[in-house]
Amino acid sequence: MPYVNVQITKGATREQKAQLVKDITDSLVAVLGKKPEHTHVVIQEIEYEDWGFSGLLTDEWNKGQVTAADA
Repeated sequence: MPYVNVQITKGATREQKAQLVKDITDSLVAVLGKKPEHTHVVIQEIEYEDWGFSGLLTDEWNKGQVTAADA
C-alpha cells in the first residue's frame, strides 16, 4: 500500500491538490504497477513562517525576492 506525503507551502487551490493526487497516483500505477485503490496521498500545507531554506524562513526569503526584483 503506497503512502505518499506531499508537503507544500500554503496557497494551492483544491483543483491543484486534486491534480497532484491524480498525477502521483497515476505515476505509481504506471511505474510500479500499484493499485490506485490502495494508494494514499496526503497533502500537508505548511505556513510560510514554518518552512525555512537557505538560512531563512520562507516568508523572510520571499520579502528579499520582492526587494531584489524592485531594485
